[in-house]
Amino acid sequence: MYLKSITFPDKESEFDFFIGIKRKVYNTYYPFQVLSKKELSRLDLAPVTILYGGNGSGKTTVLNIVAEKIGAQRDALYNKSSFFPAYLDFCSVEQTFDEPVHKRIITSDDVFDYILTLRSVNDGIDEKREEVFDEYLEAKFATFQLKSLDDYDELKKMTEARRKTQSRYVREHLMSNVREQSNGESAFRYFIEKMDENSLYLLDEPENSLSPDKQLELKQFIEDSARFFGCQFIISTHSPFLLSLEGAKVYDLDSEPVTVRKWTELEHVRSYYDFFSKYKDSFES
Repeated sequence: MYLKSITFPDKESEFDFFIGIKRKVYNTYYPFQVLSKKELSRLDLAPVTILYGGNGSGKTTVLNIVAEKIGAQRDALYNKSSFFPAYLDFCSVEQTFDEPVHKRIITSDDVFDYILTLRSVNDGIDEKREEVFDEYLEAKFATFQLKSLDDYDELKKMTEARRKTQSRYVREHLMSNVREQSNGESAFRYFIEKMDENSLYLLDEPENSLSPDKQLELKQFIEDSARFFGCQFIISTHSPFLLSLEGAKVYDLDSEPVTVRKWTELEHVRSYYDFFSKYKDSFES
């Protein structure tokens, strides 16, 4: 545990703030009036805390507020309005005496950027591979005579091409694709590479791009990291696999006021349960 709790401004505090600002029409007061509408003024945290809710429920807003308040490292940009700094002044965090090695927020945009970067690298390698194919054929069937020491490299290339198969020549002259993996495998690897021991991580819908099998692997990885390697997690998700994280404290941001619930009580999870129960006979036949 590195964070014990975080508090947010209530409706009265927000009202006092709006009275004090200059009269002007703004398109948005975000993040004001998002959490206070749900009467969410405090989150008491656990080693694994989950924020559950549909789109617009405020779970990503909570993560961004916490990340900015504690100075967490982030890569992707986020929806930071002109009122964000003022809102942070109303928030407070209660920390333990232990300081995490890393404080990082990981969003879906981070994972997508990572996958796109790998694709770009691999596309470049594929293009280079075609060039090496052409180089091999040209060297193998070239008619060449050594006229000076300046031609020595070309002679070596021709000799090598004639001694080796095309696949071996290309393999030795070109690195393998950085990731010969699916998007889901690459996304899972991103989380593994970014996480370290004794650290605090905020994960925004980490299930995106992950298959059910990979979500279960990530679930196990998070459980082990929290139990054995001194990590604390705050996770926004509606994945039933991640909602079932052992010992997690789940806040239902779809309810007003926000309430702590068992993961099996959540509407989204109940929908899955009802659906598969309906087709139970099909699985057993």
